[in-house]
Amino acid sequence: MEDINPITFYTATILEWKHLLKNDKYKQIIIDSLKFCVTENRVKLFGFVIMPNHIHLLWSMCEGMKQENVQRNFMKFTAQQMKFDLLKNDKEYLQKFKVAAVDREYQFWERLPHCFECYSREMVSQKLNYIHNNPCHEKWKLAATPEDYKFSSAKFYLTGQNDWGFLTNYADYYN
Repeated sequence: MEDINPITFYTATILEWKHLLKNDKYKQIIIDSLKFCVTENRVKLFGFVIMPNHIHLLWSMCEGMKQENVQRNFMKFTAQQMKFDLLKNDKEYLQKFKVAAVDREYQFWERLPHCFECYSREMVSQKLNYIHNNPCHEKWKLAATPEDYKFSSAKFYLTGQNDWGFLTNYADYYN
């Protein structure tokens, strides 16, 4: 395992915790971007959940990929796609993301996402349990059980059904 990249727990939040990702079409932008990252051999994705105002990922960079570059490109692409949709369909809501920044007119993601390496199988399991139960939490009430929440890897782990087609079981990382 010394020669492979570690599994990283990554959390990104929508600017000011706005509930932009409540809309499924914005969740789909995230899904499509994750699928691209996997099929283009940028990452291995072990787990995820897309909440109304943040995402959690468990991923590992593929050989030759730099984490900061993959993360930057992922966040930039998803932000651009959301902006394009809002420009076309909801210019009023788009204004809630207008910022006084030198390098951008709109900002969708908070700067400095939370990211740290998972150093053990147990830590990965604990983080997966956390993200899979997030939609069931009293605060959210998005699903009765983890596997009932569509925008998560829970169903993959709890039933073995791989609806997404781009997930890797974290147990394979340790074999």
